[in-house]
Amino acid sequence: MRQALDALKSDLRTIRTGRATPALLERVMVDYYGQATPLNQLAVISAPEPSLLVVRPYDPQSLEDIERGILRSDVGLTPSNDGRMIRLPIPRLTEERREDLAKMVRQRAEEGKVALRNIRRDALGDLRELEEEKLISEDEFYRAKDELQDLIDTYTEKMEEVSTRKQRDVRES
Repeated sequence: MRQALDALKSDLRTIRTGRATPALLERVMVDYYGQATPLNQLAVISAPEPSLLVVRPYDPQSLEDIERGILRSDVGLTPSNDGRMIRLPIPRLTEERREDLAKMVRQRAEEGKVALRNIRRDALGDLRELEEEKLISEDEFYRAKDELQDLIDTYTEKMEEVSTRKQRDVRES
């Protein structure tokens, strides 16, 4: 359950809010010498201003590969290359784009909740097996079932809080 929550947080970090953050480029893959390589292994990514990302490659020869990787990715940013680094200006979000991003945040949060429900289903199956094999009593089964539901409720609330916070960030930026 903790992993599902962490996966949601990680996923939501890649959704841009209008402020520059290096996490926006976390999932960008670059074709580097025929090998798909994460951008953060090829360059330093920084945000010197709230509306600008700067990518400084470790190997200056990889500049064009990095630029192509950013263009192919789904981040929606247009890189400008000055021969030593890549600048990525973060444009202001339109109201329509903010709503699309908020909808995407809600969808990803729902996917996280589905993961929690799958965990609950699997755990209940394991508990039923234990009860059928007489390894736990009926009372222990129902007690464990209630504790499992409490845990699921707790993590569902945490996911909802993370989602609400991100939606607020998207709408306010």
